[in-house]
Amino acid sequence: MNAGLEKSAVSGPQNPARPLRNSRASKVNAVGMAIIGCGNVASYYCSSVPNHPVLKLIGVMDEDSARSAAYSSYYSVKKYESLDDVLNDSQVELVLNLTNPRSHYAISKACLEAGKHVYSEKPLALSFFEAQELTNLAERKKLYIASAPSRVLGKTAQTMWKALREDAVGTVHAVYAEMDGSLICRTPYKEWTNEVGMRWPYLDEFEVGCTLEHAGYSISWLTAYFGPVETVTTFATCQIGELCTELQSQQLPPDLTVACLKFKSGLVARLTSSWIAPSDHSIRIFGETGVLATDDIWAPGSPVYVRRTRRIRIGPKTVSLPYKKTYPMVSPPKRGDGSIDTRSMHLRSPRAIGRSIRARFIHFKKRVDFCLGPDELASALREERSCRLSPEYCLHNTEIVLAIHNALSVGPLYRMTSTFAPMDPLPWAWPNLASGPAHATSRK
Repeated sequence: MNAGLEKSAVSGPQNPARPLRNSRASKVNAVGMAIIGCGNVASYYCSSVPNHPVLKLIGVMDEDSARSAAYSSYYSVKKYESLDDVLNDSQVELVLNLTNPRSHYAISKACLEAGKHVYSEKPLALSFFEAQELTNLAERKKLYIASAPSRVLGKTAQTMWKALREDAVGTVHAVYAEMDGSLICRTPYKEWTNEVGMRWPYLDEFEVGCTLEHAGYSISWLTAYFGPVETVTTFATCQIGELCTELQSQQLPPDLTVACLKFKSGLVARLTSSWIAPSDHSIRIFGETGVLATDDIWAPGSPVYVRRTRRIRIGPKTVSLPYKKTYPMVSPPKRGDGSIDTRSMHLRSPRAIGRSIRARFIHFKKRVDFCLGPDELASALREERSCRLSPEYCLHNTEIVLAIHNALSVGPLYRMTSTFAPMDPLPWAWPNLASGPAHATSRK
């Protein structure tokens, strides 16, 4: 059997009719949203909300009243005194669960039982059983639940997916994905703060580990592109036993994991996660006619390349000349092309503009839009359709990440028990069917 990925193995509906561009009405019936958990990551969500008119941030809540007060003041939103206050607020339809991973299950379950839709930071839960219980509860109560990461909905991920569907590198044989975060114990991590002044929760991050924190970014792209995974084979080790003086070595999860994912289609992918190797967040997709790649799946708008090799014969020798070409980046429609991009119509207050400028000076780079996932969930709710980040898709990704993370205790070989239906790309990222047949639009 050829282990390569045939053209028909790219995830998605078979031979779709080209969809109309997404055109929301200029007046959006926004979804009321509350944030639970006012730690370091919450500022990235709060700062992204103005880009999404379908989202309306009502208020924030944290068990530490001082933290929720800081966010309430900084973003001019309501401060909730307790979880019950959030759940009893009829304005709140959607809860963003940004708490410590140990609290994800309990908080999400309480929200679902109260009739609230949930978007959770990764992972859905710290055990597959608990994550499955949450998705089953959401299904019984006819509620939406989804989880981060959501950068698969961004321009780079959608461009790469479009290139695969347009057969940019032919039959795909393998994928290499890196999620290295540098030698973190040598960085000034105790000094890292967000624009609100909240420090990076290094104790929580180190206890959770690099795999649970980071592997999901690559995995969410690969499962969207290539469908469900069949088996996960992992090597895991903890190489730095004294990562942090406040933690004992027995509390530390693996700081280096190498996982091989075998997809039901036959494709294989190798994913490395570490807090040891220099920062590298690249993906390389090896095809019959070239390599499809991007250098940083974290960076907004990271270019997508097609790398090929031209062979020239000079006398008795053949010289290989590698070259690369940037693949055209896809983007949401702009105003004036017959559709309405409500994000470009959203007027930001002077105070919000000031916050954005301050954040840019603090971080020295373009901010990632963390609200792509909440926007997709809220849009699905308003449009009465399925969410692209379906519960089954999020559960499957959670199971993969947990299999890698727990390899030292459960063994290197793990057979997946969950699956999911293919995800549709965003309306503005469908392949150019006019340029050729749509033969790369479905899995076997």
